[in-house]
Amino acid sequence: MIGEFLVSWNLFHNTYVAGWLIALLLSVVGVLVVARDQIFIGAAVSQASTLGIALAMWIASAAGAAEASWLTSNGFLSLMAIAFSVLAALITAGGGEAGQESHEAITGWVFLASASLAILVVSHSPHGLSEILRLLSSSIIGATAGDVLVFSGLSAVTVLILWRTYRRTLLLVLDPVMAAATGMRTTWWAAFISAWLGLAVGLSIRVSGMLYTFGCLVLPALVAKNACREVRPMFVVAPVVAVGTGALAFVLANHYDYPPAQMTVALLSFLLMLSWILRWVRQG
Repeated sequence: MIGEFLVSWNLFHNTYVAGWLIALLLSVVGVLVVARDQIFIGAAVSQASTLGIALAMWIASAAGAAEASWLTSNGFLSLMAIAFSVLAALITAGGGEAGQESHEAITGWVFLASASLAILVVSHSPHGLSEILRLLSSSIIGATAGDVLVFSGLSAVTVLILWRTYRRTLLLVLDPVMAAATGMRTTWWAAFISAWLGLAVGLSIRVSGMLYTFGCLVLPALVAKNACREVRPMFVVAPVVAVGTGALAFVLANHYDYPPAQMTVALLSFLLMLSWILRWVRQG
């Protein structure tokens, strides 16, 4: 099994490495999402990113690829994906105050509106519809060396920022009222975290699709939450779970000829179920 995987390395090494880097990046960001108990935001932001890609395809079709070829480029598609995911993250970060809609209501609206509009926008374009369906089903086959470079840099920057701002970020996540009392500009900090979430999701979904992106964002962090008593070790456990499970999933997917993204999410889901059982046994 391992030998077969190593044989496939020359052909799919960019896919493997990009997939593991995405898992690393999203699992770190996902700890903040899970610690704030806003898991569904990941699904809403992922779906909004898909809507951005659908709109980019619609704009390219309406303008005519011959007249504006840059509209069909991966750069423009990624830019639209990031823009809509960041916008969705900022929208869902609002709400919850007295007299306003709850976080859950706003997040649900973003998810449902994006899910329906993404399909409607490309419904008359066979190519666009197939691309959106591919993103929804998730396929990381086809990642490039450029994707590896991008996610290497983004992962390193994410870890560096978190290391430099760890105490303040943790205080904001666990006790926003206390963070505000200490003089932190909580609104700006929350907006930055939301924008960074949108950036990570927007870049990831173009390469790995919605299922893999959302799965790597929340499942490793949920496993870490059940395994750890504090938030601090979650930032170590979640990436280890994400990358370790991803490595095993890619080996199994290659051996049994299954899609690697679905295999990874399935294993992470199984691992989360085991963590629930272990927590129940430990508490009992």
